[in-house]
Amino acid sequence: MTERRPASDEEAKALASSLRLRILRICLSEPHTNKEIAAILGRDPASVLHHTRTLVRTGFLEAQEERRGARGAREIPYRATKKSWRLEAPAMDRVLLDAFLEEVALAPSTEVDATRLGLRLSPPDMEEFRTRLSALLEEFAARPDDPSAQAWSLFVALHPDPNRP
Repeated sequence: MTERRPASDEEAKALASSLRLRILRICLSEPHTNKEIAAILGRDPASVLHHTRTLVRTGFLEAQEERRGARGAREIPYRATKKSWRLEAPAMDRVLLDAFLEEVALAPSTEVDATRLGLRLSPPDMEEFRTRLSALLEEFAARPDDPSAQAWSLFVALHPDPNRP
């Protein structure tokens, strides 16, 4: 299992933006330039550049070898370092949920597989559930990317159920 460490204040602030979380996802499997990231997000490249630079400064994105664009312009592609997977970050209000909702809204509803599950487990059973779920996520996160396969995203949230006292 991946040993996680607490995020520094600067790292936590960098991850406290749904836009930055989406940038990390965009650059997860292949590097993209700031202009490409902005086009995918439907945003202005100048406003995206601030977020890209923040992610580079905090080690979440890594600049790749410079290349020349169509008109000879200098382009720097960026790739996610997967550092965020190795951090424990404090609950960031709704940032993770907001990033998930923004992304899932762009996916065809016929391709979204969602499940809700209500549990009532003893403390030892709950600990076993958390451990096994974490191990499963770690196992699949460690597998190499298959460039020919469709990209998928997963959001998991575990919380006390306020509807069942």
